Amino acid sequence: MIPPKIVAEIGCNHKGDIEIAHEMIKVAASFAKCDFVKFQKRSNKELLTPEEYDAPHPYPQNSYGETYGAHREFLEFNIQQHQQLKQWCEAYGVGYSTSVWDLTSAKEIADLNPEFIKIPSACNLNFTMLEFLARNYSGDIHISTGMTTPSELEQIVGLMEVHDAAQRVVLYACTSGYPVPFEQICLLELRAIEECYGSRVKEIGFSGHHLGIAIDSAAVVLGASWIERHFTLDRTWKGTDHAASLEPDGLRKLVRDAHNVSKALTFKDAPILEIELTQRNKLKRLKGVHFN
Repeated sequence: MIPPKIVAEIGCNHKGDIEIAHEMIKVAASFAKCDFVKFQKRSNKELLTPEEYDAPHPYPQNSYGETYGAHREFLEFNIQQHQQLKQWCEAYGVGYSTSVWDLTSAKEIADLNPEFIKIPSACNLNFTMLEFLARNYSGDIHISTGMTTPSELEQIVGLMEVHDAAQRVVLYACTSGYPVPFEQICLLELRAIEECYGSRVKEIGFSGHHLGIAIDSAAVVLGASWIERHFTLDRTWKGTDHAASLEPDGLRKLVRDAHNVSKALTFKDAPILEIELTQRNKLKRLKGVHFN
């Protein structure tokens, strides 16, 4: 089995500080051995209504500004900073990617030509943005399916098929919550997505917002070829995503466990494996030995 790709979702956990983002890239690449790190790009005045932009943050203790718009602007990196992030990723040997939340951001990030661009669950019905990426961007398009009905998901995949882009799509099973209780992760959605779309898209992934790392190994068993988890240097930092994020050692263990589980997902290539032969000769009770 091909080892799953592990994506460390840095998102906005850098707290608007590009040097913290630099350190997070370094840790995710060199210590945790992730395959990709991922950020976010938003054009906040395009994404938000004026009322949303000027409203107070719903959780003031997590806000970096007097309004929600000011909070989002504080956490935003411009496209030149994203170019720097991409260069740092290349220097550390880890892939760079970004979730785009609006058409302007999609255009800007597409110009950087990362290996893939992510569409978050909140924006997967922005068909104008999806169509732009399908027609104007040659990399893979990863799409989370949280908060999405079956008919909406069919529309998303159908749109990508119309533009001959479906074979560049990775669909992620996802429950949108921070953090998500175990009973609401709904891990078997991986099988449902695979059954419906496995032959129509490139791959199936899992985007988790739960606690711990046990679920991610189970996702690998169920066929997820991409695992995405939020990453932070300190879960006590201010911000809504830190509580559902992994710290460096948790991320390192997730990568280790996911790769080990992937190695184990094989059938025996012989009736008796070579490793079993010594034990068979020593312990096996063969025919003709009877016990009363």
